Amino acid sequence: MSRLEMSKSKIAVPPMPKDTLSDKISPALRAGTASDRVSHAIDFLTAVGDEVDGLIERPAPSPHLKMLCHVVRGHLEGRMITASSAIAASGVPYATANRRLAELIGDELIEQRAKTRTGKSFTLHPSARLMDSIQQLADRLPRLAAETLSHAPDDGDYYFGGSYRTSQVIGQVRPLPQPLKLAGGLKVLVHGDPTFLAMSHLKRQFEQIIGCSIHQRAFSIDRLRAETLRDAARRTSRYDIIAVDLPWIGEFATQGVLTPLDEVMDIERLDPSDFHTAGWQAAHWDGRPYGVPNQTTPELLFYRKDLFAEAGLEPPATTEAVLAAAKEFHKPTRGRYGIAWNAARGTALGHQFMMACAGFGQPVLDLPKIAGGFEAMSLAGRDMRPMFDQPHALMAAEYLLELMRYSPPDILSMSWYERVRPYAAGTVAMAYGYTLLAPYFEADPGSPARDNTGYLPHPSGAGAPPVAPVGGYLLGIPANIAPERRKAAAEALISFTSAAAQKQVVTAGSRSQPRYSVGADPEVRALSPIFEAVDGMSWRDELQFWPRPPVPGITEIIQACGEELHDMLRGITSPRDALARVQARAEIALKQP
Repeated sequence: MSRLEMSKSKIAVPPMPKDTLSDKISPALRAGTASDRVSHAIDFLTAVGDEVDGLIERPAPSPHLKMLCHVVRGHLEGRMITASSAIAASGVPYATANRRLAELIGDELIEQRAKTRTGKSFTLHPSARLMDSIQQLADRLPRLAAETLSHAPDDGDYYFGGSYRTSQVIGQVRPLPQPLKLAGGLKVLVHGDPTFLAMSHLKRQFEQIIGCSIHQRAFSIDRLRAETLRDAARRTSRYDIIAVDLPWIGEFATQGVLTPLDEVMDIERLDPSDFHTAGWQAAHWDGRPYGVPNQTTPELLFYRKDLFAEAGLEPPATTEAVLAAAKEFHKPTRGRYGIAWNAARGTALGHQFMMACAGFGQPVLDLPKIAGGFEAMSLAGRDMRPMFDQPHALMAAEYLLELMRYSPPDILSMSWYERVRPYAAGTVAMAYGYTLLAPYFEADPGSPARDNTGYLPHPSGAGAPPVAPVGGYLLGIPANIAPERRKAAAEALISFTSAAAQKQVVTAGSRSQPRYSVGADPEVRALSPIFEAVDGMSWRDELQFWPRPPVPGITEIIQACGEELHDMLRGITSPRDALARVQARAEIALKQP
């Protein structure tokens, strides 16, 4: 039998007696995420060490282990660990502990970082080598406990050569070998959404990883763009890293707002092939990367699987099916409505209409057609023509107008979050929404949509292929950042967008994952079906960023759509007149320097 065949062959073991010691130990050690398992392993090792101490009745026979556990636990909890606290945790006299600590530092298991500018005091951190080793130990402990205490492994997922499940698990974020030297700490400008909120909750952990304080400011989408442009006009940026909405890349690159990343880092360190193709392509302008995907969050159709099953309806794959289902579920007298979506005036409706156009196979600019969609990678220097005067754009506008009939009464003020809240509350049967908004119902035990939601790309119209329009944010470095801060900002950017860091953000509550490896991680997939659904869309080439092409002037075009289409929804103008006005405004926007 080959090694590959052996690795896939499950070992047959006799049934184990219940209530053994391993029955109590193994489940705890196997539980949770990789971070949880490391924490459980530290608890286990500490408890065993305490028992050994009592057995031998000598002062702390293993001070090395006690100090290692103390330092790793501090890293996991985002606490500052000093030499004094590690020595105190050792349980041996000061002089002995000091020697043992020096040995651990000399063995490159513990690293020191200067705590002050004088370099006379230090904090202690686990090395990358130690974190790799402790992660491997945490994965082995359940099997070791089962084998040694009950004479046979009781893990149903165990295979010869290791667990298939753990072979794909992404480990812990590694602390940087040297702390970042940034006066005043790392300053980050972000969007106020659930993913960046999850990053904010991990602030202490990320500060331990990069070795300096983090100061984060969050704004709504329009205020974020305004603040970014104000900052670009300053002599020196107030920020080291800024979040950039995907459509802004062309504008920010041509106006010199962002630093081309190939000027400040080796791009291969980002592992570009691991990013979802659409997200990584959207980070480029004129062939150069200006940001790193921190969110790849397509807009999907959320639908209540239980309600569709009760009504005997199939998941709606077309716009006609969406309208039919919305009509079926629309019961205003019972407090239930068919569908919720972005219809608030301005940016929200502008984005929604562009994505509706994509559902009908209509790009908003005259993009070249290619296999799988339209070319949006090579737009620099091209003369572009708006396409709002096309028949399929009219069909998209009429589709939104038809949706109004089956929407909540406050639909004209609904934007990003407002459209998902009634879906989470169970008052609407379907909603268009970004994946990052899924925690509103997935994490709510009282939501009727929890565990009852299906995820689909935009249902298509006019025979167009299904599209999941990619949204989300990149992290970039301001072009006017102080020169002495550029290198440190690049290191922080690489660390924040690593697979391990992004997995940590997902486990903290995000439902956006720009990397294939994160979406494939079994611990991530166990959190929500949305990750497997998005990965499937990516492999089917349904994730596309051409619905909102990142050209200079796109923000003005989005605004024009959101204002003129809002008047259409209010009945002030007809769909044709609204689109004619959008066409005229878009032509002016594209001609502006």
